[in-house]
Formats: sequence, C-alpha cells, structure tokens
Amino acid sequence: MNEFLQRANQVLQHIEPLLPKMAEPIDWNTVYAASWQRKGNSSFFRPIALGADIRLADLLGVDLQREQLLRNTQQFMRGFPANHALLWGSRGTGKSSIVRALLAEYAEQGLRLIEVERNELADLPLIVESLAGLPQHFIVFCDDLSFEAGEGDYRILKSVLDGSLERAPDNVLLYATSNRRHLLPEQHSDNQHWQQGDGGELHPSEAVEDKIALSDRFGLWLSFYPFNQEHYLDVVQHWIGEYARPSKLDWQFTEETAKQAISWATARGNRNGRCAAQFAKQWVGLRLLEQTV
Repeated sequence: MNEFLQRANQVLQHIEPLLPKMAEPIDWNTVYAASWQRKGNSSFFRPIALGADIRLADLLGVDLQREQLLRNTQQFMRGFPANHALLWGSRGTGKSSIVRALLAEYAEQGLRLIEVERNELADLPLIVESLAGLPQHFIVFCDDLSFEAGEGDYRILKSVLDGSLERAPDNVLLYATSNRRHLLPEQHSDNQHWQQGDGGELHPSEAVEDKIALSDRFGLWLSFYPFNQEHYLDVVQHWIGEYARPSKLDWQFTEETAKQAISWATARGNRNGRCAAQFAKQWVGLRLLEQTV
C-alpha cells in the first residue's frame, strides 16, 4: 500500500503543473471591472483594467440617450426599480462608451462592471447567483450582442435571459449593445403576407414574433443614429481639445481642418464619434511631431 501511495504521489507531482490554476477570488472592494472567463469545466471572474479616459461629458450629441441611461443607473444604485437596457444603432456612436463612462462615474459609489461574451451568456444564471447578496451593484455588460441568420442558439439565450432576468437580484442589471434593434437580421420577407406554397410558413406572424421576443427581455431601449456633418465636426473639435490639453498645444479649428476631418470620415465611410476621435488623435499627434522637427 505504501508503495502504491508513493507512486500515486509521484504521478500527482508530475500532473499538478499541467492542471489549470484555481482563479483567485475577486475582491470587489478593490476590483471595479472583470470579465467572465470559461476554461474547460471551470468558469471564473478575471479582473480587467478599464481606464477613466471616457467621461459622460465626452459623449456629445447623444444627450437624451445618456440622460435616460444615467437615470436608470441612478435608480439602480439607489435600490429603486430599474430596467435592463439594450443600446442599439450605428457603430461608433457611443453605445459602449456610455456604459464604460458610467463605471468611471459611479465606481467609488459601488458600481461594478462585468463583461460577458455572447457565447458565455448561457452562464448568466451562475453569474447572477454568485453576485446575489453582495453589497456592490453590478452591471453585466454584453457588447455587440447579435445573431446571424440561421443561428438557433438565440432561442436558448432567450430562455436563459427570461429566467435569469426575471429572478435577478436587486444588485444586478444587464446592459447590452447591438447594431440591430431586434438582435437578429430582419428580412423583407418577414413583412410580406403569407402566400400559400410549398414549404411556406403556415403562421408567419408567429415566426416574426419569435425573432423579436429576445429584445423584449430588455425594458429600456436606447437608439443611436449616424452623425450629421455638424454633429461630427463638433465631436472632432471636442477631441482635438482633449488630446491637445496635456501638451498645452495651441490650436485653432479652421475651415481647412474641417475639410480634413470630413475627408477623413469619407475615406472610412464612417461619420461617427469613433472616427472623430481617431482623426483628432492623428491631427494633434502630427502637430506635436512638427514642433519637434
């Protein structure tokens, strides 16, 4: 028996370095943001660093959306009834930035952010259960939540969300962003009256309802639209000022600068906040570089 135990111990010593290490427990008093990770049969929170480089005041032209989400989050933080939120619309218009800016605004008051990939939302019951009873308030955040045509796992997610959100504790909310209002591609045929034929949908209205039922799990819908040119140039000026301030760069927003910004957006096919910030970064960096030559 002793010989067997010695051999078993030797085997364990060889295997132990190959086994995944147990994740350290999260101290939510010091960790403000984490991502939900799944490795093999284990799942755990991994701390992540989210900088406070985006503030709510930086998000121009989306005042209504910002104020609605801010009020909903304030209700949540004070223990009042609040809704799960779906932020949908054009890319680069500030959907994700608003959620991260909320963390910077309320982290010291106990707000925490947990990022969850779409494929891991099936773990939502486990996530919610692990957060129940904690003194902090948690936003479970799923960025770019959408499904392609033919994917059937949205039905699984729908049932998971339905059960998990209905029974979610008072300290957990789900915020999600998507480029699609109903999270699924909508086809022209969805709006056509049913026509009798081989393989036709017998109850087309029910099929359409099934598609949009997933987004109905969110009580608050916020819509984000493409920027017009005036809005875009206002955001460009804002970010030039932000990037120029640390180096005390003296600058003016001229007609030539506006033309460059418009050309920048045209070349990328995007006139949005992300594009405006990228142009401002390039413009300020180039001016600073010219000063050193």
